[in-house]
Amino acid sequence: MTILVNVTPRSFEASAMPTVTMVGGGQLARMTHQAAIALGQRLRVLAENPDDPAAQVSPEVVLGSHTDLTALRKAAVGSHALTFDHEHVPTEHLEALVAEGVNVQPPPGALVYAQDKLAMRTKLSALGLPVPAFTPVREPAAAVRFGDDHGWPFVLKAVRGGYDGRGVWMPESAAEAETLVAEQLTRGAELLAEAKVDLRRELSAMVARSPYGQAATWPVVETVQRNGQCAVVIAPAPDLAEELAAEAETLALNLARELGVVGVMAVELFETRDGKLLVNELAMRPHNSGHWGMDGARTGQFEQHLRAVLDYPLGDTEPLAPVTVMANILGAAQAPAMSMDERLHHLFARLPRAKVHLYGKGERPDRKIGHVNILGDDVAEVREQAERAAYWMSHAVWTDGWDPHE
Repeated sequence: MTILVNVTPRSFEASAMPTVTMVGGGQLARMTHQAAIALGQRLRVLAENPDDPAAQVSPEVVLGSHTDLTALRKAAVGSHALTFDHEHVPTEHLEALVAEGVNVQPPPGALVYAQDKLAMRTKLSALGLPVPAFTPVREPAAAVRFGDDHGWPFVLKAVRGGYDGRGVWMPESAAEAETLVAEQLTRGAELLAEAKVDLRRELSAMVARSPYGQAATWPVVETVQRNGQCAVVIAPAPDLAEELAAEAETLALNLARELGVVGVMAVELFETRDGKLLVNELAMRPHNSGHWGMDGARTGQFEQHLRAVLDYPLGDTEPLAPVTVMANILGAAQAPAMSMDERLHHLFARLPRAKVHLYGKGERPDRKIGHVNILGDDVAEVREQAERAAYWMSHAVWTDGWDPHE
């Protein structure tokens, strides 16, 4: 066991380049580490396992759980800022760290609105922002009443912890709702009911904000969901009216200020069929909808997040091409016999402009194991190439039937 003597969480060498601690060892921390290297910084990660994506590459790894205050304290010692690659750290632990002098960014008073969907819905409603109709569900009868009032099916969500389609259900009937609610309440889940939105598509408005109050947005993007998780991001969102894009960016900027966000935040939005915006979810960390900017923006979200939590001036978010499409590489139902290295070789031979980011994760069905970015001029062409490349990396099959050995 390592024993730290006469060291406080804020003890660091003032003349040294900063060390940032990121709670979570996933792919977001791994890609933040890449940005930290370019800035001459060190990224320390609190990871649960030594083979987590970020733990594979970071020179400073603290092994432990994000629910363990002792592990959080150990990870925070000597760091200039503590931040996150997920929202699941108990708020009371973060408040304890702040009381001990740790620079937690975003602060727990803001992060709670990304952790707790009911708190988020309630706060956004109080701010007059557009959200779907909602209600807390503390008994099966409340869910049935909501379905009767707002239409079936409706969306039932876990208040905390759900993501990528997990913790989300769409009961079609009163009987189904009663069963679902009873099961989840028995397991200790807090629940929320929301009206199902008749949407045209999903959008994301990303913003970064520093403690100084400087803020910057990226172009609003379209996110394409499959099986409850993001599959494709198109930047900027095609055929989005200028006034609606401006509304989304302004909403994100105002919300970051109102909530006291520091770092990057994704505001996931519904665009309804009648041309209105509704806020769906908030993520106060780097986010899948911002991965396109690693290659497609002058300053990507990972560098910007580090700049923001350390209160540096923020970077230029200008796009580097008319269109950037990101396609997630999702694990196939059965991993191909061809190695990932050989797949990468063939992809680069056929699509040399593809930019590939692999996360160091094992392959399993629907797991996010990487992503592909392609820049270009034509939305349809760039999207087809990005999706074809991602499918090849997942399945070792070209969707257009091309055979590299012919």
